[in-house]
Order: sequence, then C-alpha cells, then structure tokens
Amino acid sequence: MPPALSPAPRRRAGARTAVLAVALSAALAACSSSGGQTPPGGRERPGRGAPGGTQAAPAPAEPFTVVATGDVLAYPSIWQQAHDDAGGNGYDFHEIFAGVAPIVRSADLALCHMETVYGAPDGPFAAYPLFKAPPQIARALVDTGYDGCSTASNHTLDDGFDGVQRTLADMDAVGLRHAGSARSADEAATTTMYEVKGVKVAHLAWTYGTNGLPLPDGKPWTVNVVDVPRIVAQARAARDAGAEVVLLSLHWGSEWQRQPDADQLRWAQELTASKDPSGHKDIDLILGTHNHVPQPYAKVNGTWVVYGMGDQMANFPGADKLQGNYSSIARFTFTRGPAGWAVDRAEFLPQYSDPGPPFRVVNLNAALAGGTTRADAYRTPLETIRAAVLSEGAAADGLVESTDGR
Repeated sequence: MPPALSPAPRRRAGARTAVLAVALSAALAACSSSGGQTPPGGRERPGRGAPGGTQAAPAPAEPFTVVATGDVLAYPSIWQQAHDDAGGNGYDFHEIFAGVAPIVRSADLALCHMETVYGAPDGPFAAYPLFKAPPQIARALVDTGYDGCSTASNHTLDDGFDGVQRTLADMDAVGLRHAGSARSADEAATTTMYEVKGVKVAHLAWTYGTNGLPLPDGKPWTVNVVDVPRIVAQARAARDAGAEVVLLSLHWGSEWQRQPDADQLRWAQELTASKDPSGHKDIDLILGTHNHVPQPYAKVNGTWVVYGMGDQMANFPGADKLQGNYSSIARFTFTRGPAGWAVDRAEFLPQYSDPGPPFRVVNLNAALAGGTTRADAYRTPLETIRAAVLSEGAAADGLVESTDGR
C-alpha cells in the first residue's frame, strides 16, 4: 500500500533508540534481569558505563526537545476513513496524521500513546468496550515521525496476552519503540532508552488499571499497573543504566473530567517530590493520558506535569462528547545546567480530531495560519483547549502556546 505521506528521513541527529536491560529492585517483583538482551525488534547501542566509572570528558551539551501527544484511539469511523484513504485496499493512516507531522518530525524525541491493542492486518477489528485496532496505525506513526509510544492503558488487556504479543510485534516490525507492556519478564525488566543528541533518555509508562481485566496467569509483568514505590524503583534502575533524563507516561484520571482527580494530584505530588539518596529527582517530566479531554499543565515540586493531553485520534459523535476530539501537543525543551538536565521551555499546541469529512488530526494554529476553510469550526476547540491547559495557572510558570507550524 503506497503511503499517502512519504516516510520521513529519520530526521534530526536526535532520537536514536537504544534498549538497555537493567536489573530492577525487589520492588519490581516477578521481573528478572534480561542479562543485556535486546527485546525482539530492538537495536543495541553503546552504553555509557556505570556511574562513577572512567569516562571521557563529555561533549558540550545541546538542548533537545521532546514532543508528546495523547491517546491514539481508533473507532470504526476512523478505520473506515483509513480504508477509504487506501483506495479501498487495506488501511492507510498517513493522511490522518499528516497535519501534525511537521511538529512531530521537528522534535528530537517524539512520543505517542497507543491506547489499544492491534488486530490482524485484515481484521476483524473491534471498538468499545474491547478494542482491537488496525495494525497499519504503527507504520503511519513511524512515518509521521514518532520514535515510540507508551502502551500501558486500561485497554492493554482487551484481547488478553495474545493482543499484547501481537501489538508489540507489530510495533517492533516497523521500528516503533514501546514502554509499559511486555511479552516476557525479561522485556518487562528492560528500560526503554533513547539516545537523544548523545543524552540517554528513559521512557517509563504505567496505567491506573485495566478495566477490571485480570493480569494473565503467571504473567504479572504484562502491563505496568500504578504503584508509586515500583515506579520510583524503575526510575532509579533507569538512572543506574545511564539515563540522564527520565520521562514518565501515566494513564490516569477520571474520564471526561477537565480537572485532575484525587489520585492524579496525590501521585503527581509523590512522584515529583521523590529524590534519590544523592538528592537527584527521580522523575523529570510526567505526561498524562486517558481521560479523553484536555486537562491542565502544572508545575509540581518544580517538575512539569501534563495531567491530560486528551485523545489525539478519536471521533466521538454527539454534542455531549465533542470535547473528546480536543487535545494538546506537549513540547518541552531540556537544557543541561549545573544541577543536570531540566525543562528550560514548556509549550503546548492545540490539536483537534476534525471529524470532517474527511477525518483528520489537525494542528489548529498551523491550520488557521494556513488559511483553512474550516476556521469557523476550529474556534471553539481552540478556545476550549487553551482554557483547559492553562486552568491551573501554568502560564505564570512559563508555559506558552506555540503557533509553530513546522
């Protein structure tokens, strides 16, 4: 199937992927060390050596950018659009994501959230309550410019362990990294690590739950279910493996609520306050998904927390759920200072799943700057997203809205 959007040359000197096996602490029970193995489809990269070892003088540090987006959630109307875009022969999601490709590709590291598991290439597919999406989404995400996705969600177990195996294999096959679910204890004990402009960046992902579906028998490591001490242990293991920056994706919150709930507020406080014995923060940035609508960005204990980006790709019908098509793109610039790496610039970009026809994911400010004929339809989403993102006073802490169309 010829892509409607040509694959990006793997932009930037930035995100080269590496997966480093680490021996997690006893707090990550049931996980054994992978002994340096690379998970299926992974690529080994040279490591930095243990902290304290003899090392060459570091090269001057360049700032790097991280772009993150919300839930990729395929409903029948969306996969029908992909089928139409493929000319009735298979499923092509490239045009659906084309409107955000310039922003994604311009990042040094780009992370998505794959909400659901995949089915077989020709189906059958399924929507709520037990999702199974077309695996062709993975190829489109890579070609859009994403380096990896979080895969821990309340729908990770919708098709049991088979669904997890199939989904991660499909992502591996196209070079899309993943964090949050696993096919083996070894893989679960492996930190997903990116090399970004020479900096090792770890990506962790956890979910509040699995909609009551039990973890597979004998496989408690299949998906990470939130436990603050275990998250901290995983973050410290990532540091031991050489990570200089630790990013945490959390699938959390109450659906359809624009304000963070009690669990979100408590976990954000605990995780951003957590420091290792040397006083170094365990978590450098929290990226939230799940609740369907955009939620605020906030600085908690000096660390940026995105409580909820909203769904990046969704198509909720009916006036009562239109805000399920609203979301934000988060972009953070990390700079190294005397105390290590920290966010130096925080930005958001309003994003909209335009039901069309045709259905498309839209960078709202870029579309408006380009003279779209849909300007009237975009004003309400734009204003609603702005209000939600800024509702906890993040502008006073330096968050800015970007109108960048790159």
